[in-house]
Amino acid sequence: MIRFLKSLVLLPIAALVILLAVANRAPVRLSFDPFNVDAPVFSVDLPLYAILFGAVALGIIVGGIFTWLGQGKTRARARYHRREAVRHEREATRLRAYAPESETPGPYIVPNTGRTALPAPR
Repeated sequence: MIRFLKSLVLLPIAALVILLAVANRAPVRLSFDPFNVDAPVFSVDLPLYAILFGAVALGIIVGGIFTWLGQGKTRARARYHRREAVRHEREATRLRAYAPESETPGPYIVPNTGRTALPAPR
């Protein structure tokens, strides 16, 4: 079902992109010299659709980089909490070796309910 919905959305978008590329294939001069309009130092003739697709791709890349940089504190906090969880788990494992054995070998079944109770903490 999800695959069908994806294709239902992506097929019209793909058709629009193809139509845009076919309709705008005439070359356009892309110049990076704002001072010399007649004979720019660096210019390139590209189809308009290539310039548009390049601008969209550049926007996606720059947005992804800034999003990744903005989430740095969250990733650092997650690493800190992961290390703390591992440290606490190791400490709990180490302390279990010194704990006396439980009187009941397994979980205790609460009468008339069918539920299992956990052993009491020590």
